[in-house]
Amino acid sequence: MESLSSQRLPLADFRIVDFSRLLPGPWCTQTLGDLGADVIKIEQPEIGDYSRFNPPTFKSVGAYFNSINRNKRSITLDLTVAADKAVADELIASADVIVESYRSGVAKKLAIDYETVKKVNPSVIYCSITGFGNDSALGRVPGHDLSIQGVAGTLGKHIKHGDTPPMPTFQAGDFTGAAFATIGILAACIGRQTSGKGCYLEIPMYDSLISVSNVAMSGALARVAGYPGTPEMEPWGRNPRYNIYPTRDGKYVTVCLLEYRGWKRFCEYIGRPELAPEEDWSDRHSDHGDKAVSFRDAIAQFCLSRDRDALHDEMRQAEIAISAVYETDEAVRSAHACERGVVGFMARPADGQVPYLVDPLARAGLSDPTRRPSPELGEHGAEIREELSRTGPAVRA
Repeated sequence: MESLSSQRLPLADFRIVDFSRLLPGPWCTQTLGDLGADVIKIEQPEIGDYSRFNPPTFKSVGAYFNSINRNKRSITLDLTVAADKAVADELIASADVIVESYRSGVAKKLAIDYETVKKVNPSVIYCSITGFGNDSALGRVPGHDLSIQGVAGTLGKHIKHGDTPPMPTFQAGDFTGAAFATIGILAACIGRQTSGKGCYLEIPMYDSLISVSNVAMSGALARVAGYPGTPEMEPWGRNPRYNIYPTRDGKYVTVCLLEYRGWKRFCEYIGRPELAPEEDWSDRHSDHGDKAVSFRDAIAQFCLSRDRDALHDEMRQAEIAISAVYETDEAVRSAHACERGVVGFMARPADGQVPYLVDPLARAGLSDPTRRPSPELGEHGAEIREELSRTGPAVRA
């Protein structure tokens, strides 16, 4: 993808001081960096962000760390050392936005909490990404994604007949927290344009995840209101028209024939129009009752009559919602991934050309993920210190 660096990006004049590590905070600040902000990543000397150690690695950097820390500059500071704390204080005073993800009480202990910071920078937008909410009974529990998904009910939705629910393959708690932090920061920036005031945002991953669990929680919400909450929507495996099926070559496809129009089209395509009598919209997310067995048999037999990739292509041409299930290596190399340009390459001095997942806003010219590769630990320390010495102490009104 051609760099958009020559264009003025939306956050070109913003400075983000980032005390966060691991996933939610770094993904949020990377997004802000893609939008043009100067993101200064403050890391612990010698250790840095713990995610630097996550495998697999390129030559000098981990693939995961590289994927959520581009467009940032790194400086190492020990906030318990007076000289380093003074540098952090200068950065804080110059910041438009501060992001942190410490456990409850840590930011205050380090004297970088909002109440302390706003005395020298009252217009700052200060975002704390937490697990369960600092002022809650679970506020001191480390906010790991699996814990969040458990308490939020997204894992429990898959408990059937006492079986252990499957491990999630997507860090839903981490990423919803990161997304709401990004949204909240951008909204606060807009609000500050008219009010001139900063604000404090606490974004618990728990609150974020449960707020987007509308489908999973629909039955529970009905029962909270005193209604039976049944039948519930069925996108969880009992709907034969919204499910995963094996193909002739031992691979899999997704079948998403929820709408009557799509189901009728499929039935006509396979020569079984009798399976698609008129139906109501309420049937869309049902388990289809006594029709389920015949529906499932017809879909299964059709899928087993073709190899996965041939079936995927056949259904694409027929405009029927049956698609391949790819393994991760296949997904990043698929024809569609190539067509959409979702994987880009960026040069890192020690690693050569390394891949990254492209920010989808780049197509609209709103972001540029190619400006700066993920930093080495402390790579920009001298540069940042020199800038601070040149500009002098900053105190925001």
